[in-house]
Amino acid sequence: MIDAVSSVRLVDQYCHGVLRTELGLGTFETYLGPAAGAPPAAGTTFFDTQTGFAVRRWCPPLLGLEPHCPPARYLARRRELGVVEAGRRLLRGTGIATYLVDTGPPGDLAGPAEIAAAGQAQAREIVRLELLAEQVADTSGTVESFLGNLEEAVHAAAGSAAAFTTVAAGWQPERPEPPGPGEVRGAAGRWLAGRRVGGPLNDPVLLRHLMWVAVATGLPLQLHVGAVDPMPLADFAAATAGLGTDLVLLHGYPHHRSAAHLSSAFPHVYVDLGPALARTGARAAAVLAEILELAPFGKLLFSSGARGLPELHVVAARTFRDAMGRVLGGWVADGAWSRADAERVAGLLAWGNAGRVYGLPRAA
Repeated sequence: MIDAVSSVRLVDQYCHGVLRTELGLGTFETYLGPAAGAPPAAGTTFFDTQTGFAVRRWCPPLLGLEPHCPPARYLARRRELGVVEAGRRLLRGTGIATYLVDTGPPGDLAGPAEIAAAGQAQAREIVRLELLAEQVADTSGTVESFLGNLEEAVHAAAGSAAAFTTVAAGWQPERPEPPGPGEVRGAAGRWLAGRRVGGPLNDPVLLRHLMWVAVATGLPLQLHVGAVDPMPLADFAAATAGLGTDLVLLHGYPHHRSAAHLSSAFPHVYVDLGPALARTGARAAAVLAEILELAPFGKLLFSSGARGLPELHVVAARTFRDAMGRVLGGWVADGAWSRADAERVAGLLAWGNAGRVYGLPRAA
């Protein structure tokens, strides 16, 4: 282990808000699962996962309990403190200095300003492109007004947002280049004609158009990889090379090696370590080591990917530091790395790379 790693401040370069409401056992544990809100199988619990064990390891001491205490006791203490006080203690125990918050998901989630106040940190918004387009469509009467208002909305959002993000499968288009004006108008007409107010954006041509409008702003564009192999993104990465917009691949596990390879092949492509480290818990050091085998050290960004529970921010931050200390510390102990280099790389992964990509002040 490296002592400096345990205290390094972090930039959480992709996360969501936390729930404002008190939670019972059943609701709480659904957020421990791989798909927030989905219940576990009958007779099982998501506390019996690497994430659940990590919550019980890292979070109870922040609320005045012993590590690994039973879930029922932990949640009783959480209710005793109240959702606001428990959230403050947990977020302030992460060591996260800056949160970049995707405000797209539905639900009673705290926004960037609330996260910043609760965590005594800085926070910036990540604008979800699909949601922005859906909001514009709700107030635009014609195809021409929709397309004009959409471009204005994207450029207006770029004035204050830290980044744009897109979650739809359209981020892997069959053709990487921007669609032509006639193709865009035709797609917009079909989508608007068949859409009800609040309907989701699911047209691949419009999604591709929207991505290119975002690229034109120069803000970083975050692309949700999910559980899909990101290698088809190579064509889009090649098409956007040299335009001044960084691409950040989100949540690439279990295809993290492919994502790492793309970051080494294209100067403007970065890899988000994401919730994979929290999800793999005690095995997080092995996952981090695999990513470090391929990705340049200046291309990796920490994030929690947390949604709903402040505990997930805690687990992500503590697991990341623990994994980084084990991996880099092991290489120092073996003589492969110097301690100075290990501490410098730890700073890059924790906050330096994110600060450069998003133009953030240095973490305190």
